[in-house]
Amino acid sequence: MKTDAMLMTEGPIYPQIISFAVPLFWGQLFQQLYNVVDSVVVGNFCGRSSLAAVSSTGALVFLLVGFFSGTFTGCGVVISKYYGAERYDLVRTAVHTSVAFGLVAGLAMSLIGVVFTPLFLRWMGTPSDVLPQAVTYLRIYFAGSIAVTLFNSASGIFQSVGDSKHPLHYLIISSLTNVVMDLLFVAVFDMGVAGAAIATIISQFLGAALAFRRLFASNEIYRVRLREIRFDREILKEELRTGLPSGIQNSVISIANIVVQSKINSFGTIAVAGCGVHSKIEGFAFIPITSFSMAITTFISQNLGAGRYKRAKKGAWFSIAVCCALAETFGLLYYIAAPHLISLFNREPEVIAIGTLEAHTICLFYVLLAFSHCVAGIMRGAGRAAVPMFTMFGIWCVLRVTYISIVTSFVPKIVMVFWAYPLTWFLSSIIFLIYLLKSDWVHSFDRDDRLSACR
Repeated sequence: MKTDAMLMTEGPIYPQIISFAVPLFWGQLFQQLYNVVDSVVVGNFCGRSSLAAVSSTGALVFLLVGFFSGTFTGCGVVISKYYGAERYDLVRTAVHTSVAFGLVAGLAMSLIGVVFTPLFLRWMGTPSDVLPQAVTYLRIYFAGSIAVTLFNSASGIFQSVGDSKHPLHYLIISSLTNVVMDLLFVAVFDMGVAGAAIATIISQFLGAALAFRRLFASNEIYRVRLREIRFDREILKEELRTGLPSGIQNSVISIANIVVQSKINSFGTIAVAGCGVHSKIEGFAFIPITSFSMAITTFISQNLGAGRYKRAKKGAWFSIAVCCALAETFGLLYYIAAPHLISLFNREPEVIAIGTLEAHTICLFYVLLAFSHCVAGIMRGAGRAAVPMFTMFGIWCVLRVTYISIVTSFVPKIVMVFWAYPLTWFLSSIIFLIYLLKSDWVHSFDRDDRLSACR
């Protein structure tokens, strides 16, 4: 069957992973523009309070978006597994189940976000002078969040069959649209944080529309047909079995980050603005980490689905090495340029000082973050998503929150909050290294009878 996707079970390993990861890298770069442009435009045209309002919503957005996007990982792993095994009938079923889940997830996220936004922000201890604008921004964002889940669904389908280029094209278009809309609504029409949120939603709907236009018109095995969009019970169970641990993992990390954000909020609006700016810039350092962890998930699931165990192992170690090297390079560059980069968002010396302090505390340890995320990507690709879920829940959530609660009660300085990140990254890296070396993760799919019949 003709396909323009990439079957990653044959050919040279390193060029395949890189050629798949590079479009993901650029896609993540443009995705990051969604967050950064809002903050740059709002920070420069609306002031510190509005910047803090947008910045303070990041952890809450990722709590809900991260849960559903993490769950879509399970959809991608299932599609990749059957694509690698050349079970195209099951690929089609998994694709339509993924789209159905995207529709339901988008509606659920809109309802939860719009109704409970004020409550969530109060639980986080959002400063009173920031709260009204933060509520406005989040409610508009969540009202259109079905576009986020549908785009994640479409991107997951493309990526699971080795096509990382088309999602990149759609992200570039939607990101550039977001830049133009932000400047128009905020700088020209003076709509404040509401304008920034509306610009983001318009851009996301455009990206989702372009992605599904191709999926509906395609002649490939992953073509989407309206009449076939439904849940298949067995495929859905399989997708949720892999995806829910990833979604829960993202959520518990977000919960921990909300606790961290709440502690940062207690240091006042300047701290919220400074740390919020740092988080926007730090997102760029995470791009190579995210790109390679996504690429290795697809590579691993396709090759294990085809029974190519040695190839899967070789690709895993290559991805870890490249990802860690890139992450540390970005960390070093950020360490040097932190004050200048932060000043692009806000020129107040106090805001720059807080953001720079957080950057200098954290960014030299990005290699640990990269290692943890890469191994987590490998385990998800192998269908063992529960491993990173429990590890990150125990270390990145429970231990991180416990550390912050205890240490800051004795040393009430914001830098002690910042140290929670590198310390927990170090511990999770040790656990992941032991598991990667000692476990038999390459045989995770051997019990799938539908694959055994193909080998």
